[in-house]
Amino acid sequence: MDNTKEREQNTAEETSEVLKTEEAAEENREETKAPEGAGTETVAEEAEGETAAEEAAAETAAEEAAAETAAEEAAEEEKEKETAKELFHHEKKDPKDEKIAELTDRMQRTMAEFDNFRKRTEKEKAAMYEIGAKDIIEKILPVLDNFERGLTTVPEEEKENPFVQGMDKIYKQFVKTLEDIGVKPMDAAGKPFDPNFHNAVMHVEDEELGENIVAEELQKGYTYRDSVVRPAMVKVAN
Repeated sequence: MDNTKEREQNTAEETSEVLKTEEAAEENREETKAPEGAGTETVAEEAEGETAAEEAAAETAAEEAAAETAAEEAAEEEKEKETAKELFHHEKKDPKDEKIAELTDRMQRTMAEFDNFRKRTEKEKAAMYEIGAKDIIEKILPVLDNFERGLTTVPEEEKENPFVQGMDKIYKQFVKTLEDIGVKPMDAAGKPFDPNFHNAVMHVEDEELGENIVAEELQKGYTYRDSVVRPAMVKVAN
């Protein structure tokens, strides 16, 4: 009997320990599940927050686009109003203003035409004056040539003669007057031959001179305001 009671007591103790062990394991499982559940809830909350932020950003962008569209429509409407206003004023323009604009335009055109006419006339007058002056100068040059020929033939002992000195002074005055109005003699001797300024009438062989060099000036050439009045008559070497 004593042994039976002892076995029953031991069995009861073992059963109590097993129950305690199972209760402890159950508590551990509950403690382990609790954090997992909390983590899942946190992730869900974060996802919901991101979704809400995206929706708010989308709403803001939509509002901004709507505001830009409204501003563009308002600007277009204002532009249409201004155009309509200009057309209205143009259609309702005062006849006096139209007459003033017409007369102003006519006056400006007349002034421009007169200015063009004045410039054209001045240019033609200058060209005619230059042509006339060159024609007169060309006729005077033979007189100047005769002065030079006459003075070069005066003997050395007669150069002190008052008559000869008077003729020499007239000649110098004549030359100075021509220079003052723009007539200048050419310097051709020793220069390369240029058909624009020289008239070759003779050709000589001279070893001391180069090819196509003016060896001698037979008659002076003259220019008037940088244009040739009379080309120089020259002898060309080689």
